[in-house]
Amino acid sequence: MKIEEILSGTPVAGLPGGHFIDGAYTASTRAQMESYDPGRAAPFATFARGTAADIDQAVASAIHAFEKTWRKTPPAERGRILYHAAQLIRDDAERLAIVECLDSGKPLNEALGDVNGAARAFEYYAGACDKLQGDTFPLPQGYLGYSVYEPVGVSAQIIPWNYPISTAARGIAPALAAGCTVVAKPAEQTPFTALQLADILTKAGLPAGVCNVVSGTGAEAGAPLVAHPDVDQITFTGSVATGQAVMRSAADNVTRLVLELGGKSPVVVLNDCDMERALTGVLGAIFENAGQICSAGSRLVIERGIHDAFVGELCARAKKLTIGHGLRDPQLGPVNSAGHLDKIAGFIDRARSRGAEILTGGRTTADPETGEGWFYEPTIVADRPSDDELVREEIFGPVLTVQIADDPEHALALAGDCQYGLVAGIYTGNVSNALKMARDVDAGQIFINEYFAGGVEVPFGGNKLSGFGREKGLEGLRSYCKVKSVAARID
Repeated sequence: MKIEEILSGTPVAGLPGGHFIDGAYTASTRAQMESYDPGRAAPFATFARGTAADIDQAVASAIHAFEKTWRKTPPAERGRILYHAAQLIRDDAERLAIVECLDSGKPLNEALGDVNGAARAFEYYAGACDKLQGDTFPLPQGYLGYSVYEPVGVSAQIIPWNYPISTAARGIAPALAAGCTVVAKPAEQTPFTALQLADILTKAGLPAGVCNVVSGTGAEAGAPLVAHPDVDQITFTGSVATGQAVMRSAADNVTRLVLELGGKSPVVVLNDCDMERALTGVLGAIFENAGQICSAGSRLVIERGIHDAFVGELCARAKKLTIGHGLRDPQLGPVNSAGHLDKIAGFIDRARSRGAEILTGGRTTADPETGEGWFYEPTIVADRPSDDELVREEIFGPVLTVQIADDPEHALALAGDCQYGLVAGIYTGNVSNALKMARDVDAGQIFINEYFAGGVEVPFGGNKLSGFGREKGLEGLRSYCKVKSVAARID
């Protein structure tokens, strides 16, 4: 698969056209949907448009595989299969990254990082398969008490469009490690790497029906999946509004949930920070993947003493970011769709009407080489009050809003004055201030002196409107387990 040929318009060969059910690609029962290349604003492939009937077939396959095969597979053998899958992902990393880039729009190097991260997720949970153990309880003499972790059953995975392969891996890998089977529904904008991932798992030795993928729209495939009475657990990543709808559907069947929803995360930069490290961190926190990250650092809360110098340099660096098609590996790629581009532009247009000062950016643009694609300039907006829309609402684009703090206590108050609680970043040379702020900010994960620090080993998830439950780490593994306690009289 040559990048030059793809950029010249050559069709991408070998992409799946059907769902992946019961260990194989299946023909679509309906007309295909188009998948768009955001860097050109044009379709580049088609995929299957799933229905409730496809979901029923996938869930039935997952139930059969769970009851007959996967839950009975020794944990060490599950680990061997997942580790083999990690190796196969790495072997096919370049092709997967190209497909991810075309589907999502992100720069090629970022896509390659996501693919390697997916491999690492399977590697991590491969090692955890045979280490998921329960406890014994200190009962009186004559009694024995212990607990065991059991897989919950069939897990439904609703995968977002901003990180298709890495989000799929962070949910599918622990589900399989725990002994669950999976039915995944990737976003309609980015279906291909999830489908390819299921095929890779099968090649690694995963039994048929253990991992199924049904592509299509949220209304026609996603909604029937989360409402399915035979689904035992749901992992959803997406918007607050859709997450609330998923909760309502899950309530009818009392289905377990992990919800990773939106964010409006602060990056707190104090006067005593390492300026260069903080500039690099803030720039990446908002402009990586064109700001289309739930945990993006979209609010810069900065102490007044360094505000002018810091923001001035930050704007200068933002203006120098290269823009272009993801396959050319620019520093900033396109946003995912025309509709999303309009949404981002709407936020800035309304801010201008309120008198907001746009320090840099603030306009739609295009690939400078072709004049095509869905692009928005890297944008920084001057100090806004806490009740402003740019401070309160998730934009999900390359837009950073500044808030000026008088001192660390004021910075903490500004950081916490938000309806979301996904992550927060802190840049300071004072360890005591950093740890106190980490203690007091209501967020699921705190980054100190490096935004996006950590990896699959670190639990991830939100508070408040950012959702509940945790993914990654051993906490993520427990999301796919139910605890059984046993107490026996033995005298």
